Amino acid sequence: MTSHNSFRASVERMFGNAAALMELAPGLEEKIRVCNSTYTVRFGVRLRGQIHTFTGYRSVHSEHMEPVKGGIRYSMDVNQDEVEALAALMTYKCALVEVPFGGSKGGLRIDPRAWNEDELERITRRFTYELSRRNLISPSQNVPAPDMGTGEREMAWMADAYKRLHPDDINAKACVTGKPRHAGGIDGRVEATGRGVQYALREFFRHPDVVGQAGLAGTLAGKRVIVQGLGNVGYHAAQFLSAEDGALVTCVIERDGVITNPQGINIDALRGHIHATGGVKGFAGGDHAENGLTALEGECDILIPAALESVIHAGNAERIKCKLIIEAANGPVTADADEILRRRGIVIIPDMYANAGGVTVSYFEWVKNLSQISLGRLERRHEEARARMLIEELERISADTGTNFELARGFKDAFLHGADELDLVRSGLDDTMRESFKKMKEVWINNPKVEDLRTAAYLVAIRRISNVYNSLGL
Repeated sequence: MTSHNSFRASVERMFGNAAALMELAPGLEEKIRVCNSTYTVRFGVRLRGQIHTFTGYRSVHSEHMEPVKGGIRYSMDVNQDEVEALAALMTYKCALVEVPFGGSKGGLRIDPRAWNEDELERITRRFTYELSRRNLISPSQNVPAPDMGTGEREMAWMADAYKRLHPDDINAKACVTGKPRHAGGIDGRVEATGRGVQYALREFFRHPDVVGQAGLAGTLAGKRVIVQGLGNVGYHAAQFLSAEDGALVTCVIERDGVITNPQGINIDALRGHIHATGGVKGFAGGDHAENGLTALEGECDILIPAALESVIHAGNAERIKCKLIIEAANGPVTADADEILRRRGIVIIPDMYANAGGVTVSYFEWVKNLSQISLGRLERRHEEARARMLIEELERISADTGTNFELARGFKDAFLHGADELDLVRSGLDDTMRESFKKMKEVWINNPKVEDLRTAAYLVAIRRISNVYNSLGL
């Protein structure tokens, strides 16, 4: 597997491939490409009778729009190159899906499994203090979110720590997104990235011309899917695709091996087994093997790498047998592998689009925190009242005319249901994924120099960023 350094190089190479097709003002390509700043902090926390020193990073790639946005991951593999590459991807991702943020990313070099909850809270609060001192966490300047190794719990700690440091900031809750619902979060945020993957695939399959490019046809129903990584993103994507779209998840790859079942894996049952035992070994709903990542090379229609970067590289790209890859993780396909797969006719739905559900719903949460009101609270009952008026008028006309007109109970209940926060979040996410795909497709289909969706995505993003810089006089 390739290194983190090559991950950053891959991002810059893919950016360069797209920028070479554009006529940017002199120096503007370099301005968009480079990372503006990276802060490295080393801080000590007294734990278990001694002081432990931790290293953390917060990288700001682009401030063409503020605040900048990006997750914070807890992992022993965190380093400056990785954080800067991820921050760059966040810039392009936000531009692609038209979320008004610049790109940022953070990380703490720590194994969260090595510390108990109380210890993790103390570490997280101290990290928040270090970031806050340098305005690297703020509702108006820099807004973190969950990433690998972090979740709602850590975001709640960070939000509370920030509020304690800034008690007069009425918008303090908006300093991070991905918080628990009861602590200023938003319905649908936990599932957002996986739901976005589902919506991205649904939109892809609405376009027979691009589906044909991948050698596929029809709908998602019955399509064989391999998922690598059953964390938050992989689990939700797999569960939604199998339960709601009729896809068959025939293989799940995890750290301790792989589970296969040609008839389809029960994703909820497998997730429960992992939580109970710590791994996939021993799961009764499929065959277990130890060969891990080699299962990426299995026969399937759709491959979903949903965990680590650089898992598909020059060493295994020739052996990949899927027809379509959707990058639920950040950077799972290296630049070398990207070229090999494109030559072989395998279509890739790129990460900067495919996993944009998280930042999209984070945007909704940020807006909710700033407005101090839940989505749908003002209009829901008004919508229901208007719908009820229409139903009652139809029923009155039916009674007066003796037509015995009667609406089906399921339709009537659904029609009378005013949109709540979750409905609106899903609607907004679905619209975002649909419109962004159409922009990518338009560039891909209409420009003969654009060979794939990834280049098309970069072109859309770079053009939007360049327009902002030009409007600023840069």
